[in-house]
Amino acid sequence: MRTLVVLTTFPDDAKARQTAVELVERQVAACVNLLPGVRSIYRWQGQVEQGEEILAVMKTTRGRYGALEKALLELHPYETPELLAMPVEAGAEAYLRWVKDSVK
Repeated sequence: MRTLVVLTTFPDDAKARQTAVELVERQVAACVNLLPGVRSIYRWQGQVEQGEEILAVMKTTRGRYGALEKALLELHPYETPELLAMPVEAGAEAYLRWVKDSVK
C-alpha cells in the first residue's frame, strides 16, 4: 500500500493539536508533525494576505487518504484548507509498514 505525506496548515497551535490527535485516534493518519512559525503569503478573495500558521505534516496511505480528507474537512476551521498529498517514493521499510499498520 502506497504511503502518502499530506500537508495542511492551521491558524493556531490549539486547533492544530486538537485536529492532529483526532486524526490519529480515528486511524486516518499514522502520525502528524506540527511545525510552528510558518509564514504564509497567499491570495484570498482578491487580496494578498499573510499570517503565521502551523504546518501539519501527516503520514497515511493511499487507501486511507479519502477518510483522512473527509475527517480533515470536517474538523478544519478554514473555509478552504490547504490539503496536498504527495506520494512517498522510498523510505525505511519498517517505518512504511508502521504507517500502514497504524491506519488500518
